[in-house]
Amino acid sequence: MKLSHLLDWRLHLLVVVVSLISEAIGILKIPLGPGTLLLLPLFYAFILGVLLNPHLFAGTQRFLPERISQAATPLILISIMPFIARFGSTIGPAIDQIISAGPALVLQELGNLGTMLIALPVAVVVLKMGREAIGATYSIAREPNIAIISDKYGLKGPEGVGVMGVYVVGTMFGTLWFALMAGYLASLGWFDPRALAMACGVGSGSMVAACSGALAGAVPDLADDLLAFSGASNLLTYATGLYVSLFIALPVAEWLYRRLSGRAKPDSAGPKSTASEETATHEEAELTAEERPETNLGKTAAVLAAACAVGWIVNTINGASLIDALPGMLILYVMTLLGLVVTRVAPFYLPGVAWVSLISIVMTLPFFPGSEWMVEQLAAVNFLAIVTPVLAYAGLALSQREFTMFRQTGWKLIVVSLLVFTGTYIGSAAVAQLLL
Repeated sequence: MKLSHLLDWRLHLLVVVVSLISEAIGILKIPLGPGTLLLLPLFYAFILGVLLNPHLFAGTQRFLPERISQAATPLILISIMPFIARFGSTIGPAIDQIISAGPALVLQELGNLGTMLIALPVAVVVLKMGREAIGATYSIAREPNIAIISDKYGLKGPEGVGVMGVYVVGTMFGTLWFALMAGYLASLGWFDPRALAMACGVGSGSMVAACSGALAGAVPDLADDLLAFSGASNLLTYATGLYVSLFIALPVAEWLYRRLSGRAKPDSAGPKSTASEETATHEEAELTAEERPETNLGKTAAVLAAACAVGWIVNTINGASLIDALPGMLILYVMTLLGLVVTRVAPFYLPGVAWVSLISIVMTLPFFPGSEWMVEQLAAVNFLAIVTPVLAYAGLALSQREFTMFRQTGWKLIVVSLLVFTGTYIGSAAVAQLLL
């Protein structure tokens, strides 16, 4: 992809406008039965990006040619890197809390493997889904999980469709589902309320708020303790969830998918692809070396600067002023570039998202020189505001192929998403219950 296309002002201006509109709308709370449906700016940005996509409506091509839409694809991964750096910067300052946490809080993260153990067999064997089942079921599909799939496969392939489909369903209904599950399970008395509270920490602020709030309402005598357990668990999920997903959950999902798809009956829509065809599809889905941002650091530095500028502007709605947020955005830019440089020169391979996260964690540890100042500057950068543009790029980057895949698997992704959320919550609660 030419650098001129990646830096085309029309693409970035459109993302700025879409993101500012989304952030200005804010969080909409819609009462629905015993819970509340929360709609977040991330959701609006993705939907608006889809509606403006030239592959959906031909009229959009007048101001956004298809080649500009194609340029949004590599920008998804590059623009999510500063978010990963911001994500990691919350872990360094809290390292003492994480170390002092009990084993139940630490190991309950492994319960998130329940996502695939419940949902993946249904997706592959019952619903006859393809590789989109991997992206849909290996995690709860929040922002760091999107980054992992984007880095390994790109969001243009079936894995990307799967993770984005669950993300959209989770954005729309995840908070309500977690609130309903938490309240219902608390009423059954099967689990210690503390275990249910630990299971609330899934790495999503809105979901943990709804989940812990429902528990506090169900067990008011323990409300303060349950909220504390939920908060600590969510902090540990931020610290460990990225690595559990990357090094355990995704490889297990790949292995389990191969076993299940090998036993599944042929899809009624046509013959099942052979093993060689499956391997070829998988290899095509993974990013080539030339597509990885660490390959051409000069080009990536320029594109990253544009992405950071977009996030910097969008941050003014729910973050700080341009002047106040400038040092924080520059710190994120430097952290991201350092992570990509390490990715390039390291003697062994780890995805860029892992190195960027590790760099940001180290640079914000209490004993790192200047960490206190960096943490103070980073506080001016809203945690979620800088990821809103990423979802706008993702909506604009969808091709005709992705739209066709969404139409074919949309209802299946809703079913799988609810199974993913259920498996995550019950699995984590079960592990916590055993260790209490």
